[in-house]
Amino acid sequence: MTALLQVETLAKSYAGVHAVKNVSFALSAGEILALIGPNGAGKSTCFNMLNGQIRPDAGSIRIAGENIVGLPPRAVWRRGVGRTFQITATFSSMTVRENVQMALLSYHRRLWAVLGYAGASHRDEADRLLDLVGMLQQAGRPCGELAYGDLKRLELAVALANQPRLLLMDEPTAGMAPKERVELMRLTTDIARRKKIAVLFTEHDMDVVFEHADEVMVLNRGELVTRGTPQQVRADPHVQAIYLGEGLLYDAKHRAEATP
Repeated sequence: MTALLQVETLAKSYAGVHAVKNVSFALSAGEILALIGPNGAGKSTCFNMLNGQIRPDAGSIRIAGENIVGLPPRAVWRRGVGRTFQITATFSSMTVRENVQMALLSYHRRLWAVLGYAGASHRDEADRLLDLVGMLQQAGRPCGELAYGDLKRLELAVALANQPRLLLMDEPTAGMAPKERVELMRLTTDIARRKKIAVLFTEHDMDVVFEHADEVMVLNRGELVTRGTPQQVRADPHVQAIYLGEGLLYDAKHRAEATP
């Protein structure tokens, strides 16, 4: 199967410190891939390079064969890359429907309509997206009145407004109750499978990772440690050492063993 996303030798340093070092991976349409690692592993830096917020020092990022390195976030978004954030980013004074309509106006390059009849623009399309994420009944409510779990569902609807081929989700269940986490990830994976959307997500909740990811990648100190099925990654002694706080000792031991 041809990969939708192809990342090759991606690298980024700050003042000589490698935040991301020679990271390569591929992701196919409809595949759910989790990116995990301890704090400071480079997950956020990697994510921000993929959607154009940070320019890499080296490497390539290809979406359907096109190298998108150097493109601004809006141009990456127009190439079918959706994004959700750890902290929800919605317009609290607008209604649920209006938030989705704003995303649709941008996607259809009709932001000038904000000055006039924005409330009537793409209403049916917005309602279809809200129905998809289970928020249609709350379409007329101001976002400022929503519970946090509902805000996360709304953010997913906004992220789907550009008909993404790739969906990047940064800590999608952060701050949510356990039941809400399960419901949101089940909803996301169901949509991704049906619409053949590739999903890359970061997550600290290992129950979420191991239940919903097809495969898991582990970063540590900017380097890709391993990739495999949830079962393979769970059993990997290197991963266990990293999450038990013994990653540095593990690395030093194995480097010493590999030295002739």
